[in-house]
Amino acid sequence: MRIRFTLALLFGLSLAMQAPAKSVKSSSYDALLTLFADWRAFEQPPQREGAPDYTAARFEAAHAKLPSYQKRLRAIDRSDWSAAQQVDWALIEAEMHGFDFNHRVLKPWVRDPAFYQTLFMEESDVPAHEGPTNHATLEVWQYALPLHAAGQARMAKELAVIPPLLTQARENLTGNARDLWIAGIRNIEQQRRDLDTLETMIGASGTPAITANLSAAREASDAMADWLKKQAENKTGPSGVGKENYTWYQQHVHRVPLTWQQEVDLLQRELNRAWSSLKLEEQRNRDLPPLVAANTPEDFAALTDKAVARMMAFLETKAIMPIKPNMEPALRAQMGAFVPEAERNFFAIGLHYDPLPLYSHFYHWFELAQIRDEPHASPIRRGPLLYNIWDSRMEGMATGVEEMFMHAGAGQSGARALDAATVDAARARAVEIRAAPLPAPTGIWHQLRGGQIPAGTLARTCHGAERGSRSAVRAA
Repeated sequence: MRIRFTLALLFGLSLAMQAPAKSVKSSSYDALLTLFADWRAFEQPPQREGAPDYTAARFEAAHAKLPSYQKRLRAIDRSDWSAAQQVDWALIEAEMHGFDFNHRVLKPWVRDPAFYQTLFMEESDVPAHEGPTNHATLEVWQYALPLHAAGQARMAKELAVIPPLLTQARENLTGNARDLWIAGIRNIEQQRRDLDTLETMIGASGTPAITANLSAAREASDAMADWLKKQAENKTGPSGVGKENYTWYQQHVHRVPLTWQQEVDLLQRELNRAWSSLKLEEQRNRDLPPLVAANTPEDFAALTDKAVARMMAFLETKAIMPIKPNMEPALRAQMGAFVPEAERNFFAIGLHYDPLPLYSHFYHWFELAQIRDEPHASPIRRGPLLYNIWDSRMEGMATGVEEMFMHAGAGQSGARALDAATVDAARARAVEIRAAPLPAPTGIWHQLRGGQIPAGTLARTCHGAERGSRSAVRAA
C-alpha cells in the first residue's frame, strides 16, 4: 500500500505540473504574454550571410539590451496572480537568466563545435535536443517522405544554412575547452555521414536545389571536421565552468535549489544505495539462470512486443497512472530494431535481453505524446522552454520511474528484472557525478558481454557519457 500511495502521489504531482493553467484576463498577465512574444523574438539571432549570427559583436549588442527586458518583467504587477501565472513569470525570468549565463560563461558558440551541428535524423525523447544547439537545425524526422513541393522547398532552404554556418563557426570557435572540442569533431563527422543517408532517403523526390545543397553541405562538413582536427592539438583547457558558476546556473536557470556540492553528496548517496541494492538482488537471484538474449530478428520482435504488452498491462492493472489512447502507440513507435550481437552498444545489449527497464525510461514518449495531443493552455509552456530548463523534470521523472516501476512489480513476470533496474540506477547516479570516477564501468560492460549479469540492464554509462559530452553545463 505504501508503494502505491507514493506512486500515486508522485504521479499526481506530475499531472498537476502538466495541468493547463486557468485562463486569466488580467491586464498585467496580458502584459506578460506580450513580453514573452517580444522576448522570444529577441532571443532568435538575426541572419548573417544565410545563417544565424553567433558572432561576438552580435552577442555584445544583444546582451546590452537584456536589462531592458528584465526591467519590463520586474515591472509587471503580480500581486493578485494565481500560482500558475506566477510560474509563467518565473519561467520567463529563468530563460532570461539562461541567456545571460550563456553569454557570460557557457559560450557554446565559442567553446563547443557540436553547437554547429545542424542535421538531426531522429526525434529527441525530450522536448528539445539535450545540450546547446543552434537555431537552424534541420529535423529530418519531421519530414514526410517522399518529399512533396512544400517539403522540397523547405529541405533545400534548411540545407543551404550548413555551409555559411560552418564558415562562421571557424571565426567564432576560439575557445580552449578540449573535451568539448574532441567530442564536437564526432558530431560534425556524424553529420557528414547523415547527409549521405539523407540523400538516399530522399531518393527520386529530390530536386536540383536539394542535390546541390547536399553536395555543398557535405563539402562544408568535411572541411569543418578537418579544421577541427588540426586545431585540436592546441586545445588544452578544461570544459567545465567551475563549481560557483554551476551552482548559479542550477539555482537561477534550472530552479534547482542546491549547490554543486549538495548535488554531488546527494548523487553519491544514491549511487551507494543503488550499488547496495544491486548486490542484494544478485544475492537473492544467485540460483536463477542467466537471461538469454534475442539473437534473431524474429526473437527480438517477439521479445519487444511482449515487453510493450507487459508494460501497458502493468500500468493499467496496478492503477499506476491513467492510460490514454496515445500511450501504447507512442511506446510501440520506439521499440527499437534488432542489432547483430557483435554490433550492440551498451543500450542495445540490455534491450536484447529484457526491454522493460528501458521501456520504463520511455515514459518520456508518453509525455511527448501529451505535449503534442494536449497543448498547454499557457503559450509560455506550450513549447519547449529554452536552455533545457525542462531537463530536471523530464529526465528526473523518466529515470525515477525505471526504479519505481520495478519496485512496484513491473518486472515480476520476468526473471531478474530488478537486477536490471538496480544496475541501471547505479549507472544513472554514477554518470551524474562529474567530479568522481565511475565505479568500474568497464567491468560492468565485460560482464554484460560475457553474459555474467542478466542484462535487462540499460546502458546508463553510454547514455551518461553522451549526455555529458553535450551537457549544457558541467562543473569540472
